[in-house]
Amino acid sequence: MRFNDAIFGIVLIVFALAEIGYTSSFPRLHGQDYGPDLFPVILGIGLIICGIILIAKGWGERTTVPMAGVGDWAQDRSNVVNVIILLGSIVFYILASNWLGFILTSLLILTILLIRLGTKWLTSLIIAFATTFIIHSLFAKVLLVPLPWGILLPVAW
Repeated sequence: MRFNDAIFGIVLIVFALAEIGYTSSFPRLHGQDYGPDLFPVILGIGLIICGIILIAKGWGERTTVPMAGVGDWAQDRSNVVNVIILLGSIVFYILASNWLGFILTSLLILTILLIRLGTKWLTSLIIAFATTFIIHSLFAKVLLVPLPWGILLPVAW
């Protein structure tokens, strides 16, 4: 789909207002005029300004660019199936990653996506294993962000 810039401008402003509103829940630092909410508020104000610019640009182009339309890619059934599989894999990750674990969920999703996009089985498995291992190692060891182990918890390293 193709959207006019005004649509994205409105979405950006709504997101920025929600982000600024959420930062009001951040704790205040005693004895300081600013706290941890300062930087997100500055970013939110910048996003609002960008949203206004997008709305102005989209409003000026409304006669040549429709507010929403389907792009040429949507005419090919294969492309539509690829988008549906991609969105489905995101939903699957959200629903299954706590139970199945990051490693198995990632292996399954990456393998299916790579095979769907034309990669051979063995190559898909090798790339999926390597990518999953790198992502897991980066998050768990470098960034210290725990990823769910799921059913692999007994063999967690």
